[in-house]
Amino acid sequence: MRPIYDFMLIGGGILGLATALELQQRYPGRSIVLLEKEEGPARHQTGRNSGVIHAGVYYSPGSLKAQFCKAGNQATRAFCDQHQIPYDNCGKLLVATDATELARMQTLISRCAENKLEIEVLDQAQLQAREPGIRGVGAIFVPSTGIVDYARICRKMAELFIAAGGEIRYQMQVSSLETFHDRVTAYSQTDRVQASYLVACAGLQSDRMVSMLGNTPAFRIIPFRGEYFQLAAQHNQIVNHLIYPIPDPSLPFLGVHLTRMIDGSVTVGPNAVLAFKREGYQKTDFSLKETLAMLRFSGLRKLIARHLGASVNELRNSLSTRGYLARVQKYCPQLTQADLQPWPAGIRAQAVRPDGTLVDDFLFEKTSRALVVCNAPSPAATSAIPIAEYIVNQLDAMVSFPTADELANDREAASELDISVDLDPDAEPFGEPKQPA
Repeated sequence: MRPIYDFMLIGGGILGLATALELQQRYPGRSIVLLEKEEGPARHQTGRNSGVIHAGVYYSPGSLKAQFCKAGNQATRAFCDQHQIPYDNCGKLLVATDATELARMQTLISRCAENKLEIEVLDQAQLQAREPGIRGVGAIFVPSTGIVDYARICRKMAELFIAAGGEIRYQMQVSSLETFHDRVTAYSQTDRVQASYLVACAGLQSDRMVSMLGNTPAFRIIPFRGEYFQLAAQHNQIVNHLIYPIPDPSLPFLGVHLTRMIDGSVTVGPNAVLAFKREGYQKTDFSLKETLAMLRFSGLRKLIARHLGASVNELRNSLSTRGYLARVQKYCPQLTQADLQPWPAGIRAQAVRPDGTLVDDFLFEKTSRALVVCNAPSPAATSAIPIAEYIVNQLDAMVSFPTADELANDREAASELDISVDLDPDAEPFGEPKQPA
């Protein structure tokens, strides 16, 4: 007889693991299982990013991103301190390289004030004093930005979850979901798992999770590959802080930056080029089925039309490091093509609406027994712990477990009526499980 768990989570990235830990704290003694299709945690967005502990510079005041990023910045450091995970309070410089960017910088200064972030505004001489290898006419210094290994945080979270009685089932890829009056069943090709409540933190598969639950998502996940390079080892001391460009507000992504990694190396990236496969980490990765589905989606066509020039430039720079390098040389002119060494790419799971606009904030969808994290790009890793608290707060409003007396009464009533009620977790569902759209 298969058990019915109290809670089931799909996704072994930092959001799924942080939520699993939060559930254990809020619902001690309840059975919790986490399903992950890979062989270990943090194999996708969590383990394939710049590792930045963000401060919250860019996000609209009052948005979930602004709230959770600021709280998550502190919560991430506290978790690392508690569990002896190294991180670096290196700070970040947003560098303006010309008069246009200097004007845009003023908007970011105002945004930082609205979000109550501590910053320091630097002129050209002060920038040169801090970063001799960086060229610019001014900068914003954000001291609360740091760097960490999020995959290491996930491994610790998984360890803590299991030690507290949680269960993780790796290599279980959910292919369909079925909702009953008292539970949700997750099916793989070879197994099924049942729980009273479900939380899906599935990243690139989040719209499919919504479809599997029988709803029509009001968005589609579009994968954007973020390609990185690592600088040659002789450049490990090239910067003292993280170096970011001043972003163009007309474009949806932040631009290529220099990142001091926690291992002492320095990476360059990412760009943002459309991937032709949801998990298309290599430039040659291609899925005809997924590509046709994306192209049929009006939202993607409208998004590309709106940013046609930028889309072409991103594709061109993906195919040739010359254009990619030029973006970095704008603020770090000493780098050459020979300095750019291969580094694993990541995929940004970006929710896009049918009108071609990006879902800019974190987005969640609830059913009677499930909650799906629909949109959680950067700064989701930084924000994971407060996001987990938010998710469990949302669950609190829907969770209701029967008491022992209520269960006994149900069985007694069924016995008196000589009927079979659906208390057997091995009972076959009525109808076929819902397939993803």
